[in-house]
Amino acid sequence: MTIKDYMQQVGQRARAAARAMARADTNAKNGALHAIADALLAQQAELIAANRKDMEAGKAQGLDAAMLDRLELNAARISAMAEGLRQIATLPDPVGQISDMNFRPSGIQVGKMRVPLGVIGIIYESRPNVTADAAGLCLKSGNASILRGGSESLHSNQAIAAAIKQGLQQAGLPADAVQVIETADRAAVGELITMTKFVDVIVPRGGKSLIERVSNEARVPVIKHLDGVCHVYIDDRADLEKAIRIAFNAKTHRYGVCNAMETLLVAEAIAEQVLPELGGMYQEKGVELRGCETTRNILPYAVAATEEDWDTEYLAPILAVKVVKDLDEAIEHIDRHSSRHTDAIVTEDITRARRFLAEVDSSSVMVNASTRFADGFEYGLGAEIGISTDKIHARGPVGLEGLTSQKYVVLGDGHIRQ
Repeated sequence: MTIKDYMQQVGQRARAAARAMARADTNAKNGALHAIADALLAQQAELIAANRKDMEAGKAQGLDAAMLDRLELNAARISAMAEGLRQIATLPDPVGQISDMNFRPSGIQVGKMRVPLGVIGIIYESRPNVTADAAGLCLKSGNASILRGGSESLHSNQAIAAAIKQGLQQAGLPADAVQVIETADRAAVGELITMTKFVDVIVPRGGKSLIERVSNEARVPVIKHLDGVCHVYIDDRADLEKAIRIAFNAKTHRYGVCNAMETLLVAEAIAEQVLPELGGMYQEKGVELRGCETTRNILPYAVAATEEDWDTEYLAPILAVKVVKDLDEAIEHIDRHSSRHTDAIVTEDITRARRFLAEVDSSSVMVNASTRFADGFEYGLGAEIGISTDKIHARGPVGLEGLTSQKYVVLGDGHIRQ
């Protein structure tokens, strides 16, 4: 069987399963989530044995320590996967919610009902726990899913898929509601992202090269963000204690995440008050500073920043620092260089805060808070499948509601249009 034929069969089964999932009630979906969690724990030995094959192959292929760490499954991580599924079961079910019902002059009632998207294709790398997380979110939101993990985690993903299938069947839901692609052939990705007849949306989770490929080649709509070039602007009307705490946390809490600050903007009126203390704190943490000329006059140990630095997502202990004249110049810089992910202002001036909220066109815009809060769990979504910087449909952290759409519903009682 060719890859095209195989993927077409997967798509057909997913489309059929999506119809069943759309009518599944909350109890059935929650029952499946708990059953999958139970199966993962019961099959722990099988999961670890399958993962060992991937780990050995990864070492033979020369995967680095960080990649191997992400790839590894152990008892604690399997337990965390199961607990994640149980947490999804506790979240409110968005499907079927009706809102904005209004009577029209004609006598009909018009509102909106939240409905599943249908079939969601998810393409991801390395971490096998994503298989369980993604399956759980798609299941709870009433969607069928096609999951394509990285070739390095093929055995682990298939073992997790077996547990998912068992849990679905135990709950009386179609086993094809979650399908994990069984081949490592890259051609499967090319088929998945162009199967407009069977797939409604694609979610890529991984490195920049993966997301660029999917974005460039997909014919199916994509929920994505490409970069996380996030800014914090310290205004000259900021509480400096708050500003230092926020700017330090936004960069150093974790480096390799999409919501870490990559550029710090500081109003020139307070730069000489803020930068020496902050710079010392960054030095202690081993953060390399790349600054504009004014920054380097204040912090001589900073490296000269290039134009490229303002557009770079470092995902590392490196920070670009620029002193700007005022709020206008800060917003102008963000507009030119931001990746539209998350940007923050630190200020006690409510008028300036409102301007920043209105004029900065990012998926998350913050006042007096660290960019590290741009996360589905922190936003109260319970979990997220990714972050979108696009403007259509889902924007920002994408949780259960982001995996649904809305349709208009009209209620009448024999009404006809005059």
